[in-house]
Amino acid sequence: MSLSFCTQYPTGKYHLLAILTVGVWGTTFISTKVLIENGLSPHEIFFLRFLIAYLGIWSISPHKLLANSWKDELLFLATGLTGGALYFLTENTALSLTQTTNVAFIICMTPLLTTALSLLTDRKEKASKQLMAGSVIALLGVALLIFNGSFVLKLSPLGDFLTLCAGLSWAIYSLIIRKLSGRYPAVFITRKVFFYGILTGLPTFLVHPFQFPLSGFANPVIWANLLFLAVLASLICFVAWNIVLKQLGTIQSSNYLYLNPLFTTIAASLILEEQLTVFAVAGVGLVLGGVYFAARKS
Repeated sequence: MSLSFCTQYPTGKYHLLAILTVGVWGTTFISTKVLIENGLSPHEIFFLRFLIAYLGIWSISPHKLLANSWKDELLFLATGLTGGALYFLTENTALSLTQTTNVAFIICMTPLLTTALSLLTDRKEKASKQLMAGSVIALLGVALLIFNGSFVLKLSPLGDFLTLCAGLSWAIYSLIIRKLSGRYPAVFITRKVFFYGILTGLPTFLVHPFQFPLSGFANPVIWANLLFLAVLASLICFVAWNIVLKQLGTIQSSNYLYLNPLFTTIAASLILEEQLTVFAVAGVGLVLGGVYFAARKS
């Protein structure tokens, strides 16, 4: 990125960082799918993903153990619960109770939930008509991408409710991170998220004990996908996203989450050789147009 671009658009690099981060997150389903096919359960994947990321972040994080106050420490506990254990476990459980298309579509309502909560809790946050219009356009594009011309939405109350809880959980996470980002470095915040995510996720093993055999870790496919999820998709991307939230605000940052299914569709087409239909191409166009329209200054 040239110096002139950074001078003319001082927040441009953060918009680019948001796109790259969501791009990585949009491809994580492939690694998760491979790990599940090789015998790991969703909660085992989440635990190992966060554990490796936590161990890795110690090499770049200041050795400050606690927050500046117990109030902030409790907020960090809330980030680990909402952005870690609660988000991933509710979403993964929902996938076993309802259709994948239901989960994919409902979870993409997270930006709208984030916007609503931001406007209710922070008077400094503003949502222009242009941003809202862009959000609706992007959401329509998401619908085309996910349903791919065949609109089949079978209601499953518990599964759909858990998916909505996952989206609400991430929205709350974003608001808390935005609040803490003014007082702590992004790397320190991310390390605390991983720690409390692991801590709040441990009780799931009381119900579903760790069953993956140790011999399974000799498989290089397991390590390759775990390292991708832990180092790139968790450690690096969580730090990057926390920086984006600080610089762009919760509303504008969350709008980039509409790009998630776009990158998922592209990755599925390139890696899994899934067919890219006319509806998917139209969805890509609407998502890109909506996100661009929402991000542009009036």
